[in-house]
Amino acid sequence: MEKRVPASERTREALRDLIEGRLLSADARSELIRLATQLIAEEALEAEQRDVLGRDYYEHGAAPGRGYRNGSRKARLKTAEGIVEYAVPQVAGRDEPWRSAIAGQLRGRTEQLEDLAVELLARGLSVRDIEDAFRDEMGRLLLSRTAVSELGERLWADYQDFIQRDLGDYDIAYLFVDGIAERLRPGQRREPVLAAWGFTTEGRKVLLHLMPGSKEDAETVSAFFQDMRARGLGDPLLATSDGAPGIIKAIDTCLPRTARQRCLAHRLRNLAAKVPEDLWPEFKARVLACYQAPSRAIARELAEGVVADYEKQLPTAVTCFLDDFEACIAHLMMPVGHRRAIRTTNLLERLFLEERRRLKIIPNAFGEKAVLKLMFGAMIRAAERWRNIKVTEFERRQMAAVRKELDELYEAESGLNKPVSKEASPSKLSSKSRT
Repeated sequence: MEKRVPASERTREALRDLIEGRLLSADARSELIRLATQLIAEEALEAEQRDVLGRDYYEHGAAPGRGYRNGSRKARLKTAEGIVEYAVPQVAGRDEPWRSAIAGQLRGRTEQLEDLAVELLARGLSVRDIEDAFRDEMGRLLLSRTAVSELGERLWADYQDFIQRDLGDYDIAYLFVDGIAERLRPGQRREPVLAAWGFTTEGRKVLLHLMPGSKEDAETVSAFFQDMRARGLGDPLLATSDGAPGIIKAIDTCLPRTARQRCLAHRLRNLAAKVPEDLWPEFKARVLACYQAPSRAIARELAEGVVADYEKQLPTAVTCFLDDFEACIAHLMMPVGHRRAIRTTNLLERLFLEERRRLKIIPNAFGEKAVLKLMFGAMIRAAERWRNIKVTEFERRQMAAVRKELDELYEAESGLNKPVSKEASPSKLSSKSRT
C-alpha cells in the first residue's frame, strides 16, 4: 500500500517529523535543506507527470494513448548539503515514449534548488520563484501554470497544521509570549502578530503558536491563550512577557496557576530612558543586584535601599522600578540554573529582528499569509541554534515544589470565592512584604 502513496507525501511527512522533533538528526539544518530540496524536486516531477497524463494521482479514467503511472526510479543530486536522493515518477503505456524534461534539468540546478529550499523554509515560494527554477535552456516553462500555482500552495500546506497541532504532548514549565506589529494588509496600519514558545520540564525549547491579532488588548491575547489551552497547553510554572497591559491581564486570567515574570530586558530599557547618562551605570548595578539576588526576600531588601537612595534624586526612575516589581523578581522562585534563561523574552526579540531584516530585502513580503510564513520559517530555521537548558533531578524536585506552592495558593483563593490575585501570590507580594 505504501508504494501507492506519492513519494512527495512521504518526503513531506519526514520534513514535518524533523520540524516537530520526532525525527532525530545530528545536523538539523542540513537535513532540513536536504528534505526541502528533495520535496521541491519530487513535487515538480509529479506535477509534470500529472500534466502529461491529464489526471491527478488518484484519479481514474485514463485517456487513450496518454499512458499510466508505472512506479518510480531513484535519482541523486550532489548538493552543498550532501547527496539528495529523490524519486522520479515513471510513465508507461503511451503511444510515444516519454522522458521527463525536468529530470534532465535538475542536475544543473542544484544551487538554485537549494536556494529555493531555503526560501521554502523561510517564507514559502512565489509563483515566479518556481517558474524561474523550471524553465529549459530556451526559457520555456516545463510545467503548466496550473501546476506551478498548485506546487507553491502544496509546499506550504503542511505547515498550516502547526497552528492546529495538539500541545498536550508538551509539558511546558516556562512560557514566553511577545508580539510584533507588522503590516499584514497592504495599505493598512500595522497589526500585532503574537508568538509563544516555551521550555518543557525536560529543558527542550518548543515553538508553540503564532497568531495575528487586530491589537494587543486583553481580549485578543486571551483568545491566543485560550486557543493553546484548547489544544492541550497545561499550566506553566512561569509566563514571561513585556509590560503590555493586555498580555498581563490575559496571563492573570487564562493562567491563574502560573507566576508572571516581567521581561527584564524591557524593564531595563524603560529605566535607562529615565536616568541621566552619568548616573546610569551605578543605578543599573543597584537594580541588577535586586533582579539577580539569591532570593525574593533579599531582592526586596535591596530594593528598599534603591528607593531610599534615589527616591528624591530620581523619582520617575524609582516609580518605574517599583512598578510591577514582584513580577520582575518572579524568576527567583525557580531553580538558580534556569533564571538567566527565563527572565527575558530575548529569544523572540532576536527572531523578530531577523524577520524584520528579511522583510526589507525580500520583495513583496507582505500580507497576512506571507508574513506568518516568514515568521514561522525564521523560527524554524533558528531552531537548531536553540540550546536546551539542563534540568537535573534536584531541579525537577524544586520545580515540583513550586508547582505545589502555586496550586495551593490558587486552590486557597478559589475556596474563598475571591478572584485569583497575582499580587497575593508568592511572586507578586508588595515590596514591603517578607517571605
